[in-house]
Amino acid sequence: MSEAADDRWKIDGDKVDRSGAPLFIFAHGAGAPMDSDFMHAMTALLVARGVGVVRFEFGYMAARRLSEKRQPPPKMPVLEAEYRSVIAGVVQRYPQAKLLIGGKSMGGRVASLVADAEWAAGRIAGCICVGYPFHPAKQSDKLRTAHLADMRCPTLIVQGERDSLGDRNDVDGYRLSQAIEIGWIGDGDHDLRPRKSSGLTPDGNLSQAADAIAAFAGGTILNVMT
Repeated sequence: MSEAADDRWKIDGDKVDRSGAPLFIFAHGAGAPMDSDFMHAMTALLVARGVGVVRFEFGYMAARRLSEKRQPPPKMPVLEAEYRSVIAGVVQRYPQAKLLIGGKSMGGRVASLVADAEWAAGRIAGCICVGYPFHPAKQSDKLRTAHLADMRCPTLIVQGERDSLGDRNDVDGYRLSQAIEIGWIGDGDHDLRPRKSSGLTPDGNLSQAADAIAAFAGGTILNVMT
């Protein structure tokens, strides 16, 4: 792993300098940093499948490392601006990479909000959301899906079948763009973990998710909207 000029980046993978190699900007969720167990495990699985990964921390999360005060994330426009800045920096550093953006939970939501414009500009090939927060916990009436209905950027949402922020029964009823593909992870919760009674395992579910992401990263094509 190497550090970028911005010390809030972590870059994993030995193919990030190769022309056309997939490179995934992977943002963290609202409450966990870029080096959480989930982020670390998923990054390792993706690198093993040939996908380079850039992890970064939004400003509020980076500030937590310097203070014991746990402030909540700022408003979406602030996070969107930060994400666009990271995209610009990665494009400048790795102009030949096949760039995809996304993240875990909130990080994926932020990425999805900037994805169409970045895709239209030809800077990214697609968007990948892991555990998309379709609604807040226990508030299924407050949907975060309006922009997903008309999304044009190729997008993969990897979702646990019993995710409390959008389970399979709920999501199947939402109006989503045809550009969005959903990869369902059997009996997975918001972190893709299954119940023991399901016969599935956490490691198996994470591997299934990584397989889906790697396949998507290898198959997306850089398109420019007209």
